[in-house]
Amino acid sequence: MGECSNLKELPPSIGQLNALQELRLLWCSNLKELPPSIGQLNALRELHLGECSNLKELPPSIGQLNALQELYLWECSNLKELPPSIGQLNALQKLHLSGCSNLKELPPSIGQLNALQKLHLSRCYNLKELPPSIGQLNALQELDLSWCSNLKELPPSFGQLNTLKELHLWECSKLKELPASIGQLNALQELDLFGWSKLKELPPSIGQLNALQELHLGECSNLKELPPSIGQLNALQELRLLWCSNLKELPPSIGQLNALRELHLGECSNLKELPPSIGQLNALQELYLWECSNLKELPPSIGQLNALQKLHLSGCSNLKELPPSIGQLNALQKLNLSGCSNLKELPTTIGQLNALQKLDLSRCSELKELPPSIGQLNALQKFHLAECSNLKELPPCIGQLNAL
Repeated sequence: MGECSNLKELPPSIGQLNALQELRLLWCSNLKELPPSIGQLNALRELHLGECSNLKELPPSIGQLNALQELYLWECSNLKELPPSIGQLNALQKLHLSGCSNLKELPPSIGQLNALQKLHLSRCYNLKELPPSIGQLNALQELDLSWCSNLKELPPSFGQLNTLKELHLWECSKLKELPASIGQLNALQELDLFGWSKLKELPPSIGQLNALQELHLGECSNLKELPPSIGQLNALQELRLLWCSNLKELPPSIGQLNALRELHLGECSNLKELPPSIGQLNALQELYLWECSNLKELPPSIGQLNALQKLHLSGCSNLKELPPSIGQLNALQKLNLSGCSNLKELPTTIGQLNALQKLDLSRCSELKELPPSIGQLNALQKFHLAECSNLKELPPCIGQLNAL
């Protein structure tokens, strides 16, 4: 049943449906409660109560649903608590509570859900803490706490979640730090920390996350540096540091990330330079440095990035030149320099970029000429020069660009 906006209750006889495996009560905005007989549905595997906005509580008998594998309570905005009996759901694998904006706490019995694999608590704006028993969820693989804007800390027991693969913590604006125990999450593959405006540092134990493949940090405006232990993340494939406006440098250990394929540093407006060790990133395919307005130069070691296919430097308004070693990037397919308003010239080695397919020089207002070697870019298919106001002419060699 769905969008039965006048449905206020279910008959007690609902409990007699012995073969019922799936019950959907979606957008039943006037449904205030479930009958106690709901606990008699011994075959029930899925219970969907999404956007039942007047549902205030679940009956204690909910814990008798021994076959229940999935419980969906998203956008039940008047639900204030879960009954302690929730911990008796031994078969429960998925519990979705996203958008339960009045939910203030989880019962300690939540830790008894031995089969639980996914727990979604995003947009539970009034959730202030997690019970220590959360660490007992031995099967948990995915935990989403995004937009839990009143959550103030994570319990040390977090480190006991040995099977956790994904941890999403977007816009948890009151969280100031990660517990040191975070390093014990041996199975963790993805960690999202967008919108942590009070985060000043990451714990050194972050380097112990041996399975971590993706680390996302965005709008962490008080983050000034990364711990040297970041270089120990041997499985890390993607590192995003977006809008981290106080980040001034990367540690030299960044070069130890042998599996790193993508490095995103967009709008890190205080980043002045990259460490020479950046050239040691042998697996790096994509490097994004857009709107890093204080970045003045690239290290010569940038030319050692043999796997690099995309280099985005758009909006790096203080970048005055590219190192000659840029020509050593044999795999580079896309080079974006748009909005590099202080870039005055291109090195002659630019012509050595044999794989380059797209070159964007739009809004490079100080660029006065193009080197003759530009005609050697045999693979170039797209060439953007809009608003290059000081560029007076194109070199004759431009006619050699046969793929353009």
